[in-house]
This record gives sequence, structure tokens and C-alpha cells, in this order.
Amino acid sequence: MAEREPNAHQFMPDGALGVDPARFMDLKVPEYAYMFGFLQADGHLQQGVGQKGKLTVEINIRDIGILRTFQQMTPYNSSITERTRSTNFAKTHHSATWTVCSLEARTMLNDRGLPYGRKSKTVALPRGQFSQCDYLRGVIDADGSVGCTSQGHPFVSLTTQSTAITAYMCFYAGKITGTEHSLRRNQRDGIFNITYHTESAQALSAHLYYPGCLSLARKQTAADSLATWVRPANMRVAPERRRWTAVEDRVLLRLDNDAAAAMELGRTEKSCYLRLWRLRTGQVAMPAVDH
Repeated sequence: MAEREPNAHQFMPDGALGVDPARFMDLKVPEYAYMFGFLQADGHLQQGVGQKGKLTVEINIRDIGILRTFQQMTPYNSSITERTRSTNFAKTHHSATWTVCSLEARTMLNDRGLPYGRKSKTVALPRGQFSQCDYLRGVIDADGSVGCTSQGHPFVSLTTQSTAITAYMCFYAGKITGTEHSLRRNQRDGIFNITYHTESAQALSAHLYYPGCLSLARKQTAADSLATWVRPANMRVAPERRRWTAVEDRVLLRLDNDAAAAMELGRTEKSCYLRLWRLRTGQVAMPAVDH
């Protein structure tokens, strides 16, 4: 189970406007890393004329508690409002919106990697050091799901248009679960859907939703419930993941083609695609030169 990162600072919200502005959005602080991940996924940074503009986050009224916590963590004036409207998904949708207009706050957020305007495809990882586990939990709380399938099997998923966020999810969760995922968008809607199932979902949820972490209460409850799942005796266990060797890496780099490499190495095209991406981006070390 995950704990705070060794260099993480302790943060305790002490009332609205009671936080030192110098500590605001220090992403080495777990709570701010979580908050930033949540804002990247569900927040909207709007730039107006001159110095005007605002940050807004609109979520379902059931999760208003997280907005109140964000308000406590922010040393600038902000407001939380409610509204009821009709949407494509519900005849009556009751939501809560947190709004921050401070130019200083907006500048800090933008400097750390929250773009102005539409951001779904361009949003990337925070700039500088950040508490990784907490940041990813914030993204999943806003744009992901934690729970059980209709068959009662655990899952953790993330839906996003961002290539950078998808790649990071696959890389980070892969270290925790040992499960590989491809980085290919759905052909229908161009969205990345990354899902971890059964024991992988248990391991990932326990790591991300550690005791005492800042999170949506309902997702923390769902994550806690996954720990009790036991694989049914008649449920097949997937074979152990086949690890890459230096020889295979050299073949993959030489061919530079997913399909050709898959045929030569006896692997799937998705596996070859992801491994080649990791080699090219430095996520894994290049193989030694074969003399």
C-alpha cells in the first residue's frame, strides 16, 4: 500500500484564506499534487480581456465536499455556487461550481501546466517535481472510475484525450501492476480508455487510495471495497507477463515496425508498439550494443 513520498510535505488546511500563499500549488505536497491533477482533468482556466479571467470547476453536487476542501487550500478569495439544469444525460442535473478569479492564482496554475482554454488533448504532466501517486489519483478521481464490474470483478479505469496523461498512466500503473497497455485511441471517438482489472485493479487502487489521502469520499470507499475481492476458483488466471530482453529490444529497434516485430518475436503488435514507445522516450533503457 502506498504512503506519502519521502520528500512530501505535510499539509493541513486551516480554514479559508489561512494558507500561506508561498505554499500554494507546491506540487511536492500530496494534497496540492492531487488538487492539480483534479484541476487538469475537470477544471477550466479562462483568460479574459486584460488581467481578467477565472478558474472554474463544475462537478456533481454529491462531490461538493472536495470543492470546499480546495477552497480551504486556496489562499485567495473564491466562491462555490450551485445550479440545476437539464443535460443530454439527465433531465435534472444538480451541480456545484468553484470559481477563483485571482490573477496570481491563475498564473501559478498556468505556470505549472494547466493551459488556458480547451485542454483535453494538449494537457501534459506538471512542470517540475510533483507527488506522483497523489497527482494520478486526482486525475482518476476527476476523469476515471473505481469499482466492480457487473460480474463483481474489480476495475480501475481512466478516460482521457491526452496522450501525455495516458502514457504516464500506463507507465506508472505498469510499475505497480506489471500490466502493459497500448497507447492507441478508440477509432470511434478518438479517446484513450485505460482499464485495469482483477488483481491489477486491487494493487493499483490500494497504492493510489492509501489511508488518509485526499480523495473523493465515494471513490475512496469503492477503492477500499476492492481489497475484499477474491478470485473465484473457476476463474482463469492470465499467464505471467513475458519480460523483454536486450536481444528483443535490438530486434524491435532494427525493424522499427510493430507488425513485423510481432511476427518475428512472437508477441502482440500492441506489446511491440508500447515497448518501442518506451525505448524511444527513455522510459526504459536502450539495450547495450551487440558486438
